Amino acid sequence: MFKGSIPALITPFDAQGEVDKDLYQKFVDWQVKQGSHGLVPVGTTGESPTLSHEEHHLVVDLCVEAADGRVPVMAGTGSNSTREAITLTQHAERAGVTAALVVTPYYNKPSQEGLYQHFKAIHDETNLPIYIYNIPGRSIVDMTVETMARLFELPRIVGVKDATGDLSRVSDQRTLVGEDFIQLSGDDPTTLGFMAMGGHGAISVTANVAPALCSKFQEACMNGQYDVALGYQDKLIALHHAMFIEPSPAPAKFALSCLGIGNDYVRRPLVPLTEAGRTRIRNVLAELSLDTVSF
Repeated sequence: MFKGSIPALITPFDAQGEVDKDLYQKFVDWQVKQGSHGLVPVGTTGESPTLSHEEHHLVVDLCVEAADGRVPVMAGTGSNSTREAITLTQHAERAGVTAALVVTPYYNKPSQEGLYQHFKAIHDETNLPIYIYNIPGRSIVDMTVETMARLFELPRIVGVKDATGDLSRVSDQRTLVGEDFIQLSGDDPTTLGFMAMGGHGAISVTANVAPALCSKFQEACMNGQYDVALGYQDKLIALHHAMFIEPSPAPAKFALSCLGIGNDYVRRPLVPLTEAGRTRIRNVLAELSLDTVSF
């Protein structure tokens, strides 16, 4: 079961815009040593929409190798093409990941029956546990709790990354789908409430930049120490918001570059932060007094 702080990993690029394999594996190692409880390569934060299939496979392979079994790996394998999502999930399975994170098909706007058939097809053609990634703000479609409950009847549909930001969904999903359905927050600012209402952890953008703080926050939540968790929430909230002042992962990549990790290169159509965005990130990092990293 995935639980706790699970960073949605950025994909670092070198000065020529190619995947920086060495830096990526050092970054994965650092994340594990900082206390992250799991890892998600090639999600949206990993710029999966602009990775070729070969690069997508490469990043999954690199993450599994660098994690070396110390924490579970959930690879992003979603697509708005069912056939493509199956292919990506099959590769992730061969690579040795623990589970797959499959986003609801974007742009196509399928019906609830279409969503069910999409996930069922991926389930039937692979053997990995599958987490539904429900993010209507990006994919337009919103999977209903009823459709999730129907999918949970399949043996390897095991949970959801809920990026709706609607905390009532946690209770609705617990009520209809059950307590065994693993609920992971995909919205950093509301994760404290999400956990208090029965969540199991978060697939986090902020954890790229402050993995130790995010890990301690999650451990406090999992131990029922919500007064302690609130203290970490108060420290992290400005960083949570800063991660989305401009399209992600540009803020996270700039913040990491300020800490000595890589550069702020993002692939088009994304662009680096504006000067105003850079100033805000620098100010937030200064308030948190995060240590510079040297690999």
